[in-house]
Amino acid sequence: MTDIHLGPYGPFPWIDLVLLVWFALTAVSVAYVAWDAWRNNPELKVMKWGWVLVTLYLGPVALMLYVLSCKEPFPGTHERFIQPLWKQGLGSTIHCVAGDATGIIVAATITGLLGLPMGIDLVIEYAAGFGFGLFIFQSLFMKDMMGGSYRAAVRHSIVPEWLSMNFMMAGMFPTMVVLMMGRDMRAMEPTQLAFWGAMSAAVLVGLIVAYPVNVWMVDKGLKHGMGTQRALGKGGHSMEAEHARWVESQPAGEAA
Repeated sequence: MTDIHLGPYGPFPWIDLVLLVWFALTAVSVAYVAWDAWRNNPELKVMKWGWVLVTLYLGPVALMLYVLSCKEPFPGTHERFIQPLWKQGLGSTIHCVAGDATGIIVAATITGLLGLPMGIDLVIEYAAGFGFGLFIFQSLFMKDMMGGSYRAAVRHSIVPEWLSMNFMMAGMFPTMVVLMMGRDMRAMEPTQLAFWGAMSAAVLVGLIVAYPVNVWMVDKGLKHGMGTQRALGKGGHSMEAEHARWVESQPAGEAA
């Protein structure tokens, strides 16, 4: 405990003080990433939202990753800057984490407020994360490349999203269980700072675990990394080339 007292609540825990500093830095990081993404970065809009959401969850860590992998260093250099596979793989991971983690965090907050058991929590969070990641962050983006077909986008995205989601969950869920079921049971309560600290740590571990498989999927053409509006209008590759690649990947007669 610190020597800080907040009214009738007694001494202020050290972990809460650390988390308050962390969340203050997170607020600054989110403000910068949002400002730079919309003012200076020619990235795809869904990736801009992805970076903002992930920065909301990871604070200065996400800000560092954004500057190193996505922030355009000089005007007109974004296309070349994001070419390395490690950056493309990171962009794919950010896209995955933004969608999946948002669904998981929303579900965890609701189930936590309802006081549901941890086992039921995890099932609901898995379904929410997968559903939000697949139907919103993956398929809504991909439908333009599928000739405007949302159904085709869902079918095309379901396997890579499922694979990426499972790797992220393999990092997130054990971290959540350890931190939330540990000595500080306040981590189970969405009204406590410890809960949000635990979720932030879980998202970071999930991103680390999911990164290698996303690099592999980008390398094999199963997922997309980062792009540039100048090259596409909405992404980093021409719509025609992406749609043609998708058609070639379908069984004979199915793409037509």
